[in-house]
Amino acid sequence: MTRPLFLLPLVLLAACFNGPSAPAAKTVTPQSQAEEAAIASAIQQIESKKTDYTISNADLINVSVLGETDMDRQVRVSASGTITYPLIGSVKVGGLSTSQAEAEIAKKLNDYLRGAQVTVFIKEYGNKKVFVFGHVNKPGAIEIPTEAKLTVLEAISQAGGFTPLAAPDRTRVVRLLNGVSQSFTIEVSAITKRGEKDKDITLEPNDIVFIPESYF
Repeated sequence: MTRPLFLLPLVLLAACFNGPSAPAAKTVTPQSQAEEAAIASAIQQIESKKTDYTISNADLINVSVLGETDMDRQVRVSASGTITYPLIGSVKVGGLSTSQAEAEIAKKLNDYLRGAQVTVFIKEYGNKKVFVFGHVNKPGAIEIPTEAKLTVLEAISQAGGFTPLAAPDRTRVVRLLNGVSQSFTIEVSAITKRGEKDKDITLEPNDIVFIPESYF
């Protein structure tokens, strides 16, 4: 059946409204590329520090021996840097890397279990930190107070506050969960000028707070 010519514009208009719309393209600017590169660099620095990490007081570590499941233990490192482990008693692990701690425990176990293959894994870091990068006066690591919370604005304050070139309302919080990064944008003026305190989120260990440069 042939449609009357006067109906064709209406048919075309309906198709425009009902048809699938193409997703909006994300605008990539030199500034946004620079921000993403800076954040990637910060993540790389933190991962590198984890690789070079030495066991500290209050760290919670898992210790296991291959084929000896009854030797599996989750132990907290004492203030003196020691743990207590079956058969061998007190072992000094503070200041050692995980591989060094494995070798030290295996050496002490040798009198009881020859050729023991020991694995040490850090379950929980005792000294919990966040990292503030970008346009703050004193970028670097900020320690989370024991049994207390640390918010985004508190971390920025401890990092010396914003520099004159900072863009506070584009502050980013990057959180790594199982190797996948999640990003939150924090509108600082909503907290400081409009009193929206709920937007000043509580930080978690190893969070990255990044303050980009203002575009002007």
